[in-house]
Amino acid sequence: MSTIISHSFSLHGVRTLALTAGLLAAGAAHAFAPERDVTVVVTSSAGGGSDTITRILTDTISKMDLTESNFVVENRTGGSGAVGYSYAAKRAEDPYLWANIGVSFFTTPLLGESPVTYKDFKPLAAVSEDPYIMVVAKDSPIKSLQDIKAAGRMISGTTGIVADPALLAQRLETAMGIEADVVPFGGDGEVVAALLGGHIEVQFGNPSEVLPLIQSGDVRPIAVSSEERLPAFPDVPTIKESGYDVVLTQLRGFVMPANAPDDAVAYWADIIKKALESENWKTQYLDRFKVVPKYMAGAEFAAEMDKRNADYTALMTTLGLIK
Repeated sequence: MSTIISHSFSLHGVRTLALTAGLLAAGAAHAFAPERDVTVVVTSSAGGGSDTITRILTDTISKMDLTESNFVVENRTGGSGAVGYSYAAKRAEDPYLWANIGVSFFTTPLLGESPVTYKDFKPLAAVSEDPYIMVVAKDSPIKSLQDIKAAGRMISGTTGIVADPALLAQRLETAMGIEADVVPFGGDGEVVAALLGGHIEVQFGNPSEVLPLIQSGDVRPIAVSSEERLPAFPDVPTIKESGYDVVLTQLRGFVMPANAPDDAVAYWADIIKKALESENWKTQYLDRFKVVPKYMAGAEFAAEMDKRNADYTALMTTLGLIK
């Protein structure tokens, strides 16, 4: 009997040690503790949608004291995102470097105009999905898509030749049978200035970019690029219901360098998740700009990035931008 008891105790001891080792290993896998500030690279100019969402997110994290690190937002513009993403990719193992993702994160490499692609980064977290609101200046004679159709031409602005606003303009050109002239600018803020200054006729802006202008009366919305009307603008039709099968939204999120430690990525993804669940984020971003919440991290976010890249590849091929 004593032999059996001894054997049983031995197995229990082994199991306890194994469980303890497993817990210690799990703890070690998430043992990252930040020791310095985080740099967040934004590849467009100050005042645009990417800049706005980044500053509100980092401000929310700081206000909630979710981490001891401070955040330094750096606007590294140029080359339709290539400048900022190239800089971020070179800091290949840096656990204190984030970069925002925008349309150019996918499209610029597809055009062969960037030395790095989305595969050179590790997914951190997606934070929202933004529709585009098609707006005109308050004194514009354009009241609807039908006016543009009747004119047979429109002039719009974009932050890159193959940024979403440019792709939307090109898709409308095809769908509506019109001529669409697209003028590139260095950032979203410059596009707004061009619209208000009468240099372009139409802007496709994210809610964070154009909602304040709509509320102030400086611009008027005439259509939205989402599948359904936006609750904030129930009287503004979608492009699709206006008779043109065009739907396009922007995924917003952040990535880290390709070789950033997994425990650091997991730590920051958890910090972001907590910030997105806060009242501050809800009031300062979701409610304020009427956007759709969308948190993804890890394998789910990686799969979504693969899908977006495939979608842009197909769209750009159809438009004849790549082969």
